[in-house]
Amino acid sequence: MSALKRALLVLLLLNGFAFAGPPIEFLDDAEQARFNALSAELRCLVCQNQSLADSDAGLAEDLRQEVIKQMREGKNNAEVKTFLVERYGDFVLYRPPLQTNTLLLWLGPGALLLIGGVIVLLNVRTRTRMIASESEPEQQPDQPGDSRSKS
Repeated sequence: MSALKRALLVLLLLNGFAFAGPPIEFLDDAEQARFNALSAELRCLVCQNQSLADSDAGLAEDLRQEVIKQMREGKNNAEVKTFLVERYGDFVLYRPPLQTNTLLLWLGPGALLLIGGVIVLLNVRTRTRMIASESEPEQQPDQPGDSRSKS
């Protein structure tokens, strides 16, 4: 492998570290605990399945810096969340409020579970009836021209 290829490989591997912001230095343990609890309730807008605390995305780093800035300005947790919701929408919250625009988020999983249960129940009933009808011997009425019929 040439030296140029090795240098490019090293640059690619270290690329993530170049954009990482400085680590947050907390004033005390209480501030760190509050920050950790708050950032665990907020969603990374890039990763979408990770909390703000767990994400390594650049936007998540910016949001963490904004959260600590808001905290140090004396805002309580609700005010910090309100600021972020006004800026990014309800999606930034892991537990969005129950509103008309979030109704599907809250009721959707239960509705899908209910629909799936009804489908399974109907399927089981249909199969049970089919098996029961197949196991019964076929009874045909005696026909008048039948030589096997009793006279």
